[in-house]
Amino acid sequence: MSRHTDTSRCPGCGAVLRDIDGPVHAYMTSSPACFERFNRILAPEYSQPSLRDTHRLTVDTYAVQHPGEGSDRRRIQSVGLHLARLCLQLADPRPPRETNDVMLGLSKYKETLKQLQPPARFTETAADVAPFAGSAHHAGKVRDWAAATWNDWAEHHEYIREWIAERRGDLKPRAKRLPSTRRKN
Repeated sequence: MSRHTDTSRCPGCGAVLRDIDGPVHAYMTSSPACFERFNRILAPEYSQPSLRDTHRLTVDTYAVQHPGEGSDRRRIQSVGLHLARLCLQLADPRPPRETNDVMLGLSKYKETLKQLQPPARFTETAADVAPFAGSAHHAGKVRDWAAATWNDWAEHHEYIREWIAERRGDLKPRAKRLPSTRRKN
C-alpha cells in the first residue's frame, strides 16, 4: 500500500519538502517545512557549546536563501548585511564575536544597500543540512552550505566586497592622538 505525501517547493531556497502546517519568518519568504529545517539546525547551536561558533553562518546562509519578495526595505537590508557577514566569515575568518561587531558597524550604512536579485537556484539548502543537526558533522555541513550559498550569489560578490570596503574605513578604530612631547617655550 503506497502513501501519497504532498510536497511543495520552498519559495525562498527552492527545496522540495513535505507540506506541513507551521510558522514562517515575518519577512524571509519560506515554506513552513523549510523554516522547520532551519530551526532543527539552530536548536543544537544553542544547546551545544561546540556549535555556538557555527550559529552566525547558519543564520546568514538561511537569510540569504530566503530573501523575501518585493522592495521591502527590511528584505533589501537583510540580504545585503547577511551577504556581507557571510563574505567576511568565509573570506576573512575571525572569531564570531568580532565578525558580529563588524556587522553591527556595517549596519549603520544599511540604507545604502541596493536590492539584489537572488540566484535562480541554490546548490544546497537547509534540507541538506538538517539531517546532520547536532551530529559530529554539523559544523562541517553548515560551512559547506555557507560556502555553496556564497558561491551561488557570485554575481553580486564584487558589489558586496566593494560595499564592505567603502564602509570599513569608518569602522576601524581611530588612532588616538598622543600628547605632544615638544616643550613650549
